[in-house]
Amino acid sequence: MRNLALTLALVGLAPLSVQAACEGVAPGQKPQNTPVQDIGRSFDRIRDEGWIEVALYEDYKPWSWEENGTPKGIDVDIAKLIAADLGVEPRIRLVQAGETLDADLLNYVYHGAAVGGHVSDLMIHVPYDVDYACRFDQVVFTGQYATERLAIAYDQASYPEKPPTPPVFRYDPVGVENDSISDFFLTSVAHGATADKVHRYKSTGDAMAGLAAHEVMAAMGPRAEIDANLAPGIGVHEPPFLGLAKQSWTLGVAVSLQHHDLGYAVDDAIAAALADGRIAKIFAAYGVDFKPPVR
Repeated sequence: MRNLALTLALVGLAPLSVQAACEGVAPGQKPQNTPVQDIGRSFDRIRDEGWIEVALYEDYKPWSWEENGTPKGIDVDIAKLIAADLGVEPRIRLVQAGETLDADLLNYVYHGAAVGGHVSDLMIHVPYDVDYACRFDQVVFTGQYATERLAIAYDQASYPEKPPTPPVFRYDPVGVENDSISDFFLTSVAHGATADKVHRYKSTGDAMAGLAAHEVMAAMGPRAEIDANLAPGIGVHEPPFLGLAKQSWTLGVAVSLQHHDLGYAVDDAIAAALADGRIAKIFAAYGVDFKPPVR
């Protein structure tokens, strides 16, 4: 999980709102006196200049990372797909995740960091949530391209009869990414019942390495990160996670509100690639199970 704020929102114990979208939600404040150079480029300028800059999270396999100086990953390929549809060159900007999603949107989409920052034309891998989106009148959330969800990977020899579910982790060791949805779920939602059995790792990939090395009997995390790190003898399933507000979320694209036309073009490119199977093929190339978004 890229930031703590979204983790807390997904783990939230309160029931989901049944109000109409944006009913009673005050939007965020627009930044004042924003320098022109930090507002981003228009769609016409992007086409005239022949390139588009896309912000992606760094060190985030299988989504986006750098290898021998070359950006790779599912989101990198989706950025290239969008650029090709728009008829421009993709320029990948790998960025560090902030402490909150709010900060990432401010720094990379609609304002720019206070010191030496600039906004990118697009940001990919932005979780879409209606209630969250209602708070922002500076950002267009569009281009939903996949559904991510939580899963459990497990040592098949340790669980020969049936896959493990969260209650067994009161007794069996399980690996999670530190400060992730899985970490909060197992230690907070379960009221600490599994705290002594939760082994924290730097990433879900590291937790999967721990599982392969038999340091733990299972690992819990986002399905894509689990799929990308599977080893022989490890199974995967998606049981119910009782107590979570959400155990799946939609991934999409964020664009500055000032560039609605760019947002429409990006959404059209994503819709076409979903319809003809190109996005599914990208996921398959990385060994990741693909679940279409609800659009």
